[in-house]
Amino acid sequence: MYKIEFNDFFTYSFSLDCVIFGFREGKIHVLLIKRAMEPYKNNWAVPGDLVYPDEDLPDAAQRILFELTKLSDIELHQSQTFGNPKRHPQGRVITNAYFALIRIPDFSVEAASWAEAIQWTAVDELPELAFDHNLIVNSTYELLKNKLRYEPICFDMLPERFTLNELQQLYDFAFETEMDKANFRKKIKPIPFIAHNEKQQNVKHRPAKLFSFDSAAYQNKIRSTDYQFKM
Repeated sequence: MYKIEFNDFFTYSFSLDCVIFGFREGKIHVLLIKRAMEPYKNNWAVPGDLVYPDEDLPDAAQRILFELTKLSDIELHQSQTFGNPKRHPQGRVITNAYFALIRIPDFSVEAASWAEAIQWTAVDELPELAFDHNLIVNSTYELLKNKLRYEPICFDMLPERFTLNELQQLYDFAFETEMDKANFRKKIKPIPFIAHNEKQQNVKHRPAKLFSFDSAAYQNKIRSTDYQFKM
């Protein structure tokens, strides 16, 4: 039986992994980097790295994301901790996942530091990732789906002005369903939208009307009534 020494408790490393979700072409995507260093050189992974000894976790998350992807000023939320003793081949590394939702066209991403390449990949098309990153992405995606049911966070991934079909595509993809169009419109009726006097442009099909989420009306609604966002 292994004898535990006091110093054993001070030999761990701590890392952060950033799971960045976006929506395009009818699917929810996650941002991946291609590692240019060992371990798992040439493998795809979510952006992540070790935390400096004197660094606070939110600061580390912002630093790591910027150093590897050039993304900055992203609102990151702490998610889950992963601590399997064998998750890292070089020793005991406990990692904490942070996640964010962004509008993909609004941000420019660039592979930097030891990230050789960068790409958006649909969550249903993930390759075998480095370390336990498939587990991290899938677990964080389940958290995202739970939030999509009860919080209006879908609008953080949709264009600022979107079609109702795009909104339905997001939910159909997330929950692997094809909801009847009329039933979906009935379901979203309580959500406050602003209907704009404009339609899609440069599309091959009949242009659809554009909407935006009325966040001010939503806040007033939940303060003054027992309304709860539910999908």
